[in-house]
Amino acid sequence: MNAPPQSPLLIVLTTLPDPAAAQALAATLIEDGLAACVNVLAPCTSVYRWQGKIETATETPLLIKTTAAVYPALEAAIGARHPYELPEIVAVPVERGLPAYLDWVRTNATPSLPPPARSDPSAE
Repeated sequence: MNAPPQSPLLIVLTTLPDPAAAQALAATLIEDGLAACVNVLAPCTSVYRWQGKIETATETPLLIKTTAAVYPALEAAIGARHPYELPEIVAVPVERGLPAYLDWVRTNATPSLPPPARSDPSAE
């Protein structure tokens, strides 16, 4: 019997205006099961053309590991929570990787996962 097809993996790139906004979005994506891992990178300088002018801004990039099956919900979640009028949301396919890591991404980028257990000191 053949194994069911596996959803291709993606690395999704986006940038946020500051580390706090990037950390908040990263946490939400993980909590909602839309990503297995989000790397919040060091702030960088972005130079781009916007509304006919060349702009320069300090931004905090995110590298988001997810699956193609989850991507539509991930894109919608980023768009709904992103402070920019036109956020950068770019998905790059993963061609190869350590098989055990790729399986881990597929297992953990699942919106139907139950929320992680939280310690509640008042329950003791």
